[in-house]
Amino acid sequence: MLDVALSQQSPIPLAANFRCRAGELLALVGPSGAGKSTVLRAIAGLSRVREARISVGDECWQDSRDGRWLAPNARAVGMVFQNYALFPHLNVVDNVAEAIYRLPRVERRTRAMQTLATVGLEGLELRRPAQLSGGQMQRVALARALVREPRVLLLDEPFAAVDQMTRERLYEELAVLRTGLKIPVVLVTHSLHEAHLLADRMVVLRHGKTLQEGTPGEVLSRPATVEVARLVGFGNLFHSPVLANNADLGGLVVAWGGTEITLPAPRATAVGAQIAWGIAAGDVVVVKAARAAGEPGAVTLTLERAAALGDSVHLTLRTTIGRERLRAVVTKRFFERAGIAPGGPVTVELPREHMVVF
Repeated sequence: MLDVALSQQSPIPLAANFRCRAGELLALVGPSGAGKSTVLRAIAGLSRVREARISVGDECWQDSRDGRWLAPNARAVGMVFQNYALFPHLNVVDNVAEAIYRLPRVERRTRAMQTLATVGLEGLELRRPAQLSGGQMQRVALARALVREPRVLLLDEPFAAVDQMTRERLYEELAVLRTGLKIPVVLVTHSLHEAHLLADRMVVLRHGKTLQEGTPGEVLSRPATVEVARLVGFGNLFHSPVLANNADLGGLVVAWGGTEITLPAPRATAVGAQIAWGIAAGDVVVVKAARAAGEPGAVTLTLERAAALGDSVHLTLRTTIGRERLRAVVTKRFFERAGIAPGGPVTVELPREHMVVF
């Protein structure tokens, strides 16, 4: 278990707390300047945080309360940087062996060769970085991190420098590789798609502060605050006045776009108060035309725009009154069969179990 608690006011504000279990991949996500890489460097000992406790299992690497500090070379960390940081004058096997320079030369080379085999680089051992593709250099960097037999693996935007096709292939390779890793893996990424694909859990950071932690599904579909909702591209975020706190319906009745919507009620809320609520675009149910628009919970809107992206069509719908915008996603096949077009009516349902009240 990697246990991290970081706090300082300057030079870079931090208030980050999280844990990562052995065999788990934890993604740190957030906008540029959120402090993601600073947190990673603090774990590795490359940045010193004023108030910190960093431990792995029963080994404490830093504890500002008693002045404990383990130097970077004393921490069993494997780290992969965004720019790979390979030595251009060394070949592949020597780049990897350099990470265990304190061992006898023969043992270094043997372990380097074995680790290169685990990342699929057999036959490339004598090439230099300039003779490798971006994906191959990334795998050399990963092999160099793993050859140290680290207790923690840190990945700092490791896929940012490769093209999309290579990136997708490396996602698969990492997914396969980590099944054999029994150590915490922390991935820094700006890509929510990447975090959703690879991570068991994710931490949302902003200005160095932990805003929410959970599985990617939990965070993306049920953000804890309006701030998190905006950071993760929640899709639909509204502010509405409360018309009633209806115990019989088990929720809050709010005004939205000329109609009334019943939301789940997490707490007592006064009538007339403004409340923030939302629903993920993927949770909006577009109703087939044959179904009656007057069914409970159904709302008829106007299609403003339809954008085909791959096998999906992203819809922007507009309410008649108030001109609120609602985003929804349907399959291309459904869209073609539904026969809807910009300017035409579209009936949707907003399942209460998927609504989020902030």
